[in-house]
Amino acid sequence: MKLLYSNILPLGVPEDQETFIGCFNEEIAKSDRVEIAVGYVSRAALEELDFLVGKHNISSISLTIGMYFIEGMPEGSYNAALELNRKWKEAGIGEIRIVKAFKYHGKLYCFYHEGQPFSAIIGSANLGAIKMEASNRRQYEISSITVDSAECREIAEFIKKLGEQNCSSNIACIEGMPLIREVNTSLSGIDRVTQIPQTGVQLYEKHKTEISFVLPLKVPAYDERHFDDGKHYTKSNINVCYAAPRSKRKSRDWYEIQLTVSKEITRSEGYPEKNKIFFVVTDDGYWFKAHTTSDGNKQFSAVGDELILGRWIKGRLAAAGLVTPVNDTQADIDRKGMITKEMLKTYGCDTLVLSKTDQKALDEDGSELDVWILRLKQ
Repeated sequence: MKLLYSNILPLGVPEDQETFIGCFNEEIAKSDRVEIAVGYVSRAALEELDFLVGKHNISSISLTIGMYFIEGMPEGSYNAALELNRKWKEAGIGEIRIVKAFKYHGKLYCFYHEGQPFSAIIGSANLGAIKMEASNRRQYEISSITVDSAECREIAEFIKKLGEQNCSSNIACIEGMPLIREVNTSLSGIDRVTQIPQTGVQLYEKHKTEISFVLPLKVPAYDERHFDDGKHYTKSNINVCYAAPRSKRKSRDWYEIQLTVSKEITRSEGYPEKNKIFFVVTDDGYWFKAHTTSDGNKQFSAVGDELILGRWIKGRLAAAGLVTPVNDTQADIDRKGMITKEMLKTYGCDTLVLSKTDQKALDEDGSELDVWILRLKQ
């Protein structure tokens, strides 16, 4: 057995000591098969593991995660794990499993070559330790590596048992695991937007009236992103950022959307009057002013900043790990930043629901404005 340390001052690593991350990288480079069973993961660590699997031509990889089925899994990590599991399954090299029978808090890493486990790491380091981030950079872990053949076989046998159906299931087959919504930071510090606590949102929920409107989100399927060069899906709704830029020198902002509402809805009784400002409180606690504009009252948007609604909708999808914001939409020829039906389905929403409350709130000039609730919903 050899101890593995974290390199965190004042406990720096002398020349005769080895770090967990250094040892992990050395062992996986010598492997053709890797089996891992940990309590927790991170999105960055999942991406790093996939990179190393490809880099070292790992032919068999299994990752079992132990704490989330009961505690709940952050949606960003869940979506990243779900996609990675799909990738590994399609490539025929492995899978990601979730422990269901109990909360598994162990941390085991077993490395194989030509069918035999030759080394194993055991200790306090979850998978996040293979990729340093701000959240774990000052978190000290201590582990140990063994090359004893009997100990390696014992660890390998335990991971195998943990991967059996009575203990765990493939993540794609998991039902009933709670997901923890990630915080959408895209609206943080944005002028004209404030946050209210969930108790405030719940209070307004209690004052909802029967006046409510479902606003569909129009997006292409993944395979339709390049249909007619994608133009069919860029003229309106949440992918308008891929339309022709207003200036030849500057692409549209990725957060730009145009929420166009059908006449069937805008002509319905109770729908907000054109150019009449009202307050919106979102289901995740953001507060801003909105209005309806344009011919036929068809545009629904925030007041004073055309990016607010886009930051709210797309920011939530980005926080969930379903899409990465694009810096230059015109350069995104692969349409990686385009919102698709598959993304919305995974997130669990394909519409907005705008519901009026019986409450009013004071504007800066002292006038009373109606308060509406805005939710993402499937």
